[in-house]
Formats: sequence, structure tokens, C-alpha cells
Amino acid sequence: MDKTLVIGSTGNVGREVVDRLVAAGAAPRALSRRQGVPDEGVGRVPGGAEAVVGDLHDPAMLEAALTGVRSVFLVWPFLTAEHAPAVLDAIGRHARRVVYVSSSGVDRTAERQTDPIRQLHADMEALVEKSGPEWTVLRADTFASNARGWAAQIRAGDVVRGPDAAPTAVIDERDIAAVAVRALTEDGHGGATYVLTGPQVLSRAEQVRAIGDAVGRPLRFEAVPPDIARERMLADGRPPALVDALLAGAEARPASELVTTTVEDITGAPARTFARWAADRADVFR
Repeated sequence: MDKTLVIGSTGNVGREVVDRLVAAGAAPRALSRRQGVPDEGVGRVPGGAEAVVGDLHDPAMLEAALTGVRSVFLVWPFLTAEHAPAVLDAIGRHARRVVYVSSSGVDRTAERQTDPIRQLHADMEALVEKSGPEWTVLRADTFASNARGWAAQIRAGDVVRGPDAAPTAVIDERDIAAVAVRALTEDGHGGATYVLTGPQVLSRAEQVRAIGDAVGRPLRFEAVPPDIARERMLADGRPPALVDALLAGAEARPASELVTTTVEDITGAPARTFARWAADRADVFR
């Protein structure tokens, strides 16, 4: 049976992709760096999937994982595309289709992107498009799951402190996954670049208030200067390169009113609101 390999299978979006593939009767193969060990601190390989070991730093390890694979879901977990050509070469030798999760902020007409993370996604898009398999790019807006990073502060008090950023149409990771599964399992999505957003543009303060409604107590957001935010993020154990990239992205993000209907156009169901995401994830913050 043809299989779908999910790279990033234990991340917030990847887990949802695996769950939906299992529910659809597909045959997902979930890649992780070490058998039975969580990737990115999110969780173990979802039930119903075939767990396989592979390291994106060592494309030779991917050969066994890719055997019999027809489609690949790809989330790139690094801050550079250094190892991507070799990984995509390996994918191209086996798969007929690849679906890559990118950023809604990418502007491929620009010579350079506005921040390191968008530049990475632009570089990856270009590599994916010339890698051989039929490709689909999912340019997703801000992930609702990013708000999980506030959980410790919310459990400890009523104020979330962090760097501010321009409002965006925050998207539920379940909606990204739903579109991804369509692109992985259906014909007609090859060569498409889909911009995926939630139904409502929200500031970080509005997101925090929505979480407060979900947990039943008032919460507020307090913006802190980038240098203070950097100190706190480093104290939390985040790598300096990641901290710098995240802060650069927050500072460079322009104001946007972009809201698309792509989720509903492809899946038939409207994109979930952030309020619904918060209600469904309330236990994370209690």
C-alpha cells in the first residue's frame, strides 16, 4: 500500500495530519529522530501510525523511511535550509507528491524577505518546487498553537508578558492539517500555493483575552521591550539563534488585514476561530 510520510509528526501540525490520515483510512508513516522519543517537546507519535526513525541532518537515514512512500508532508524544523537539498533529493527518489508548510508572510517577488524565518521559508519553497515531485505549498498565518508558549505565565498569574507584534489572522493547526491531508490524498492540488488564515485578525492582547474567557478568569497582555523579551526567552532555555529570529519576525511583521477563505474552499468547513481553539485547549492553561 502506498504510504504518506509525515515529517514533523509529533509537532502541533504534524500530529493533526497523522490523526486525520489515520481517520481517513490512509497509511501514515510518522518520522521521529529517535524511536518513541518526542520531537520538539510536543508528544509521542500518534496512535495508528507506523513509527519510523530518521534524522534530517542525515538524509541517508531517510531511505528506509521513504520506501513505499507516495506522499510526504514536510515541516522544516531548522533555521537554515543547509541540509534541505539532500533531504529533498531523497524525497524525490521515492515520493510523487510533497506538501510543505510555509509562512503567509513570504513574498517571492522580493529579493530578500523581511526576517530570517520568512527568508528560510522562501528558500525552502524554491527548493521544494524544483525537487521533482508534484508540490503544494501551504502558506499559513500565525499558528494558534504558538499561544501554548504563554501557558506557564497564565498558570502562574493573570498577565502575559512578551514582545508585541502586528495583529494577524491566527489559524488553528487543525485547519492547516485538514488542508494538508486534502493535498496529500487528492489530485488537483499540484503546483498550488495556498494562503491559509483564520477567520479573524487578532492582536496578541485579544488572543490573551480569549484564553482568559476559555479558562474563566480575566487575563491581559503586557508588551515588553525586545531586549527584555530576549533575556526572558534565553532564560527559558531557547537557543539564541531562534530567539533572535523570533524577535526579528515580530518586529518586522507589517500590519495586515488578510483573511482568506481557503480553508473552507478546500475542506468545506470554515476555519475555526481562535476563541474555539482556546476553549478546546483550555486545560493547557489551567
